[in-house]
Amino acid sequence: MPQVAVDRITSEIASVGEQTRQVAERYEGVFLQLRHTLNDELLLTAAPADGALAAMAIADAAAFAFMSHFPHQPRTDCCAGCDACCHLYVMIPPGVAEAIGEFLTERLDPVALADLRVELERAAAAAAAVADPSRLRHRCPLLGSDGLCTIYEVRPLTCRAFTSKSAAACRSLVFEPDRAVSTIAQNPSQFRVYIEATGALEQAARSRGLAPHQTGLSAALLTVLPQPDSTSPPFPPSRE
Repeated sequence: MPQVAVDRITSEIASVGEQTRQVAERYEGVFLQLRHTLNDELLLTAAPADGALAAMAIADAAAFAFMSHFPHQPRTDCCAGCDACCHLYVMIPPGVAEAIGEFLTERLDPVALADLRVELERAAAAAAAVADPSRLRHRCPLLGSDGLCTIYEVRPLTCRAFTSKSAAACRSLVFEPDRAVSTIAQNPSQFRVYIEATGALEQAARSRGLAPHQTGLSAALLTVLPQPDSTSPPFPPSRE
């Protein structure tokens, strides 16, 4: 038996195996550090909306770092105007609705806000009418007519986490419920980054005595957007 050759190759395998174990531990440590960083930052924010914006910024930077520095990242087919995923049910952690609500109220006039509330009420009612909202397929009220997200800068963490290798698979999942496609594989590191951010926002709410659970996007926005003023005219006054 060529013992020298056997010893040489088994020693190399053992060495690489040990290095792989160490790398795996460091990889897990990255997410622990990310969570600690998020928790520390959220302690410094007083308003829920500010906490959500901070969590979004940190998570986006972490996700970009993974994409930039880790080799063999999976190719994605996601692009502007590809909106199949915008028909899936979205849950959001505490603070995100407030951040989106502030974004919308700064940019929409009262008439546009009232119109948006109508669409949000329809979406929330559709979700409430089914036993499992995760199976609901309903066009997001915040999706523009051009297929672009109207709140892209403050879009939910769930939306940021979603990636797909195949736009066709996404369309099949959403618009062809009887087809074989039932799930979309996600980029593991990117998905986990946004899971950590979601968990940090839940923990921050819990520490402040607030409800920590996630809620449906449309229902949550209805609680933070201003109510229509019944004394105001439904349309801007005529200039004639």
